[in-house]
Amino acid sequence: MRFDLKNSLLLMVFSLLGHCFLQAQPNYSLKRGADYCSERKSQLKYLPGKSANSPIHSFDVLNYSLNLDLSNCYTYPYSPEFSASNTIRFRVDSALNQIQLDASNNTLLIDSISPSNFTFDHSGNRLTIYLGRAYSASEVVELTVFYHRNNTIDDAFFARQSYVYTNCEPEGARQWFPCWDKPSDKATVSVTAKVPNTVLLGSNGSLQDSINDGAYITYKWVSRDPMSTYLVFIGSKVSYQLDLVNWTNPRTQEVIPIRFYYSAGENISAPKGYIAEMTTYFSEYFGDHPFEKNGFASLASGFGGGMENQTLTALCKNCWGEGLIAHEYAHQWFGDMVTCATWADIWLNEGFATWSEAFWYEHKYSKDAYLNLLKNNANSYRAYNPGWAISNPDWAVTTPSFGVLFNLYMTYNKASCVVHQLRYVLGDSLFFKCLKAYATDTVNFKYKTATTEDFKNKFEEVSGQQLDWFFDSWIYQPNHPTYQNEYWTTDLGNGMWRLHFLAAQTNGSQPYWQMPLEVKISFADQSDTLVRFFNSVNNESFHFDFKKQPVSAVFDPNSGILLKNGTTALSVDPALAAFTSGITSVSPNPFSESATVKYTLSKKAHVKLSLYDLQGRLVKVLVDADQPMGDHSVAIGNQSLVTGVYFCRFSDGETNQTVKIILAN
Repeated sequence: MRFDLKNSLLLMVFSLLGHCFLQAQPNYSLKRGADYCSERKSQLKYLPGKSANSPIHSFDVLNYSLNLDLSNCYTYPYSPEFSASNTIRFRVDSALNQIQLDASNNTLLIDSISPSNFTFDHSGNRLTIYLGRAYSASEVVELTVFYHRNNTIDDAFFARQSYVYTNCEPEGARQWFPCWDKPSDKATVSVTAKVPNTVLLGSNGSLQDSINDGAYITYKWVSRDPMSTYLVFIGSKVSYQLDLVNWTNPRTQEVIPIRFYYSAGENISAPKGYIAEMTTYFSEYFGDHPFEKNGFASLASGFGGGMENQTLTALCKNCWGEGLIAHEYAHQWFGDMVTCATWADIWLNEGFATWSEAFWYEHKYSKDAYLNLLKNNANSYRAYNPGWAISNPDWAVTTPSFGVLFNLYMTYNKASCVVHQLRYVLGDSLFFKCLKAYATDTVNFKYKTATTEDFKNKFEEVSGQQLDWFFDSWIYQPNHPTYQNEYWTTDLGNGMWRLHFLAAQTNGSQPYWQMPLEVKISFADQSDTLVRFFNSVNNESFHFDFKKQPVSAVFDPNSGILLKNGTTALSVDPALAAFTSGITSVSPNPFSESATVKYTLSKKAHVKLSLYDLQGRLVKVLVDADQPMGDHSVAIGNQSLVTGVYFCRFSDGETNQTVKIILAN
């Protein structure tokens, strides 16, 4: 294609990887909530064994009633020993005469089972209870396990520094009470605990009773709503401090207490100041706050990060940062109210909680703050991508290592960007309509569990769109696309211009990532327009006609597709490229150290290639020589140049061409 000075096209090459750093607008801490959460969970040591669908579950636990004597756990040497009972009520799903519960042989000693005609075997970390007769589907059975926990240190039950607390994700509940320890089976829970009268103890649900007999207090906490066993929690300490914030639901006027347990010397004024606003904001977009109470409890110095226990989140000591609070609090909707059905679906928990950190910043600060946090997530993922998919169906049966299950770069960072990209695909109005419909679906999801397919199907139902293509690419396929897009313009005559856009990915043997693409087209009159089109195959060409001259095109100007690499460059009309002399590419552009200008000659010619500044002053002569027909290139270094915009002018005596080049910091 021929260019002259009058109708020159300005070249822009836009790096899609870039360096995206957080702005100073929000008060970002050194670690985000996702960093804290992943760090704690990925370093767990106990072995979880098999997961949700193995063996086949033939009963549904309705309630666990725990009665714990913790009275000797709070004084030196802080032994984790206690005696306890667990009354389990379950419904039979298919005919059976025995059930199996998860119960660690390393930590739990089973004393007896009631009723007395029930017998048991405890081996291989399984408690098999023989029920004395065959039970039919729909019958409800209740039994009580009497047991002791021995003086064994693990990563689930802790007695240290005058604290007693639990930490169960993914499958640690079996370390301190017999249970069906899978996320798919949710049950209501009551926790009755006897502690010294100097101890304040919090747990799931609401406080039903606290009986002080002088030396000891017996607390009884009862959950109104069912939960997965990994979310059952005790947080307690000698001389715990307790503050309360009451949040009023503006829609229903229901008052929800939000409790803050902390140690003397910790400053919790910031989260107390914004927790009501955060609750209102999340309730508006995710559905009403789901539980009868909520709260946060900071634990001993050995506990790292945060854990979203249902209605009472655990935090590391002095970890009251805004990002961590937003992350863990969002889990009350995504992870607690709607729980991943299997560990193959863990991204539904962590991806949404990590995205919600950014979503809170969008509300509190700006849309730029939202995008900057997610851009950092995308950069982190790309830098340390381990190369597996976000969800692997095998994880539903066999729990992967914690470094895989809670991998920061995949389960948190990449997954949060996938949520953002789903928002981009659907648009705000439809995305939030789908999200709220999913979270408030009392028939299928609210207080229940969801698989990735459940989530996808709900979004398809509400949006009226087929989304297999999105989930196949971003959830079930590893890695991300590398774009090598091109655009060029054609003068159609009579004042009409056409901009061509070639969408191309260089992904090797990997499948193509389909996505809607956005391109901002700028014109010679300094106006611009945004075009959006769906790209389904590689090397797909699009064109757009205008009554004015396009001068540049910016791919993905609003960062809808964060998970990508690559470039978008001005090219030469393929129909004319073989016959035309001129500049074919400048890369990289913008540049910081050096850029390479490539050009071609259709015949031998005297070439002049010069660099000018914005005022039209000559800055540097790059080429002034006779050259043969063919392809050529010359480098532009940053020596003696200041940051800013330059123009590279090409002339061979017949063709005159000018392209825009940017020297960045």
